[in-house]
Amino acid sequence: MKRASAGVGSLGVVVLLAVIALVVAACGGPVFANPPAPHPVVTPAPSGTPRPPDPQPVVLPADDAAHDRLTEWWYYTGHLTDGTGGHWGFEYVVFRAERGSFPVSWASHLALTDETGQRFHYAQRAEIGPQVNVAATGSAPAGGMFDLAIRGLNASDPTTFTRAPWTMVGANGTDQLAASASSAETRGDPADGFGLALSLTATKPPALHDTDGYVAFGDAGGSYYYSRTAMTATGSLSVGTKQLAVTGTAWFDHQWGDFISVGAGGWDWFALNLGDGTDVTLSMVRAADGTYPLVYGTLVAPDGSTRRLGPGDFTVTPTAHWTSPSTGAVYPSGWSVGIPSAGITAQLTPAVPQQELDTRATTGVVYWEGSQRVTATVGGRSVGGQAYVELTGYAPAK
Repeated sequence: MKRASAGVGSLGVVVLLAVIALVVAACGGPVFANPPAPHPVVTPAPSGTPRPPDPQPVVLPADDAAHDRLTEWWYYTGHLTDGTGGHWGFEYVVFRAERGSFPVSWASHLALTDETGQRFHYAQRAEIGPQVNVAATGSAPAGGMFDLAIRGLNASDPTTFTRAPWTMVGANGTDQLAASASSAETRGDPADGFGLALSLTATKPPALHDTDGYVAFGDAGGSYYYSRTAMTATGSLSVGTKQLAVTGTAWFDHQWGDFISVGAGGWDWFALNLGDGTDVTLSMVRAADGTYPLVYGTLVAPDGSTRRLGPGDFTVTPTAHWTSPSTGAVYPSGWSVGIPSAGITAQLTPAVPQQELDTRATTGVVYWEGSQRVTATVGGRSVGGQAYVELTGYAPAK
């Protein structure tokens, strides 16, 4: 498929940073996080057709596609194994932001955790304009899909116009991911570039969070939110000149809504896949004073049925901490998780301590997101598992 492209001047890059900074905290899972700088309330541009009030029913696969809302993201994490027995974690996300009369703006983060080699690589891109949303060109089939391609176009760097886009294509739980970062784009542990190419297929129905797929944030607005918590993954990874065939699993989050920032103190987000087929997501959003005004979760049973978890239904206790040598931020680095009503206990330990991403160039924040080693029991029976954790609000935004 031919990908559209358009020039973005240096002013466009400045505008993008300003616009995406309003989104405030980069990152997946629950909601944006780090403390925002004071700014006026920005409302969407007037529409000729009045929008029905929120919440509206989530309709899939139509709602897989992009929405005309202030904030949106498509977010993948996952766990892969190569032919030599090496274990890998990955993160790949595309953010979309609308802010009044500004052109639509995009940012993307890509990360790869080499659990066996204890190394971590990440990269980021940003771009202005509707060309990123390839599906909007009319090539999308009926029923809704997302088809995103981001090169990180920059008129001051001609190489950005010829490099391969990072692509994310999906509909109804059948998705294709392809993204490769050059050595110049790679951050974290040094590498002569890295990338992934994965085919994903959902094995459970979508999980609508907060029962109906809409999470209210009070005065801050609200977010539509669903996940595909169990997806098979096949494809390949590249690290430098090394190409690896991989298989594994992935988790997909999709959120959109008219919100800019929620949780001035940040948040902790957990996505667990237990060995008995139970999936759990937990969100703990902090206020600036350290309290937790928004705590919720979803338990997905092996048969795909879901149950909402309120703040009294689970406990999360940090068991260790890690200090970033790059930013000085102190992050929790190990957790004990309990869900008494489901008989679940789990111990999470980062597969690699250093999984911090400094994405101030594209989304204005530093956050930690990483693969976990998991020991768990369900009803007293050892089941093992896998997990990803995201931590925001622990590091300075400047």
